[in-house]
Amino acid sequence: MAIKFFGQFLIDQGAISHSILLKALKLQEKTNRKLGEIVFDLGLMSRVDIARVQQSQRHQDIMFGDKAVEMGFLSPQQLEQALTLQRDNHLYIGEALVKLGALGHAELNDYLKKFHLEQKPFLVEKVSIPASVPHQSVWEIVADLSYKMLSRIAGLSFRPGACEIIERLPQRTMIAEMGFSGSASARYLLSVSPRTRKIFARAILSKDEVENETAEILDDSVMEFINIICGNIAAKASQQGFQLDLGAPAINRATDAGVHVPEDHTGLMFPIYLNDGEVFELAIFVNNKSAS
Repeated sequence: MAIKFFGQFLIDQGAISHSILLKALKLQEKTNRKLGEIVFDLGLMSRVDIARVQQSQRHQDIMFGDKAVEMGFLSPQQLEQALTLQRDNHLYIGEALVKLGALGHAELNDYLKKFHLEQKPFLVEKVSIPASVPHQSVWEIVADLSYKMLSRIAGLSFRPGACEIIERLPQRTMIAEMGFSGSASARYLLSVSPRTRKIFARAILSKDEVENETAEILDDSVMEFINIICGNIAAKASQQGFQLDLGAPAINRATDAGVHVPEDHTGLMFPIYLNDGEVFELAIFVNNKSAS
């Protein structure tokens, strides 16, 4: 068994087909609106102001609503109004399947119980770094902020896997990376598939579609995405007394052998499971010599 989303679990159980799941995901996407869309529809913020908040979010670990209040675009009461509307209208995938007639309420409840029982061993409630790795708190920040940026900026729906010590990062089409030096030394690596490359590009370029963009622009978008993540990591680490200097982002075209962890380094890998079954990885190659 492995980490799964509820929809994939239902397919494996023979309860629904893949095509029905895709319909449910589209219904869910249509129903579950982002907070920016809600405050715009309520007439509380303009598109320009929403874009300003989103741009500011790239450089600070803060939720959209909190940043909008901080910047003076929303009052706390207006934010609570929008959040309540968002919560009250949230559609879970199981409920979407019931709306489509693919499952009954009793069936849904039975499958949910089985799903939670099966997935309980895989629940990751917080980032946990092996005790043998130097500067644990720094790498906890790295993983935590990576997850937040993947969600807030790229809009990815995912489940994180537990941290693993590895000797090699698996082969992927593309790996974006950046070096850390200073109080702690490491290489930050994020594997990127053709699909996630486009997702990152849409987020960075603020475009709904990037099919006509050149390969160079897509690669630059991925590197800018990594730059934003690592910039946030350095800022957060400095608050805990760690000075991290960042190298330039780069694209690594992985070979058949993948990327091996260098000698005198510890390889940490955090699997990231998307709701459509795709898996990619965040990795940190920690320089053990920086422990002193």
